[in-house]
Amino acid sequence: MKKILVLNGPNLNLLGVREKSIYGDQDFLSYFEELKKRFTTIQLEYFQSNSEGILIDKIHEVGFEYDGIVMNAGAYTHTSIAIGDAIAAVRTPVIEVHISNVHQREEFRHHSFLAKNCQGVICGFGLDSYRLGIEALLV
Repeated sequence: MKKILVLNGPNLNLLGVREKSIYGDQDFLSYFEELKKRFTTIQLEYFQSNSEGILIDKIHEVGFEYDGIVMNAGAYTHTSIAIGDAIAAVRTPVIEVHISNVHQREEFRHHSFLAKNCQGVICGFGLDSYRLGIEALLV
């Protein structure tokens, strides 16, 4: 059975509460339950942290054993060389995802320090970006 980690960065624990016009009104844990029901042949795991170092530790922990990581690094996408380096250092493929279309937002969100080390990037499809990320890892 394939093992895929869904890894969320800062402030994504507040989905369903924060900036609903951008991120929607569904909390992530209920959406994750929908993903598990949809992908019954995959071992899906979920982890979230607001701390950069903890996210890096998690990438190191699973990055040589899991079949994939679907990662929304939140604002760290645009600031963290260290997370980009962690992705480059592991064998497990990573799909970068974003709920909003970051290219329609502020200029600083247009650059990702992760993308060059990821298998692909999916953005702008709401929470469905995660489903699309999982499906990309299954191809």
